Amino acid sequence: MNLYVGNLSYQTTNEDLQTAFSAFGPVVKANIIMDRESGRSKGFGFVEMEDGGDEAVTGLDGTDLGGRTIKVNPARPRV
Repeated sequence: MNLYVGNLSYQTTNEDLQTAFSAFGPVVKANIIMDRESGRSKGFGFVEMEDGGDEAVTGLDGTDLGGRTIKVNPARPRV
């Protein structure tokens, strides 16, 4: 299951996401989206999980990560 994670602190790393989501199941990939020009985080990312995605949405949506209240939803497919 692919999850969207929003309202991330600019200091949050891929490893921070991996650690937070691994409590709910195996994380295949955690990726914070970076601005190509500045190299700085855009404040959101995606986490791909083998299973436990629904539990991660329920358990992490609205919680604090790096001093920010994060938003976690199932990712919508690209159009």
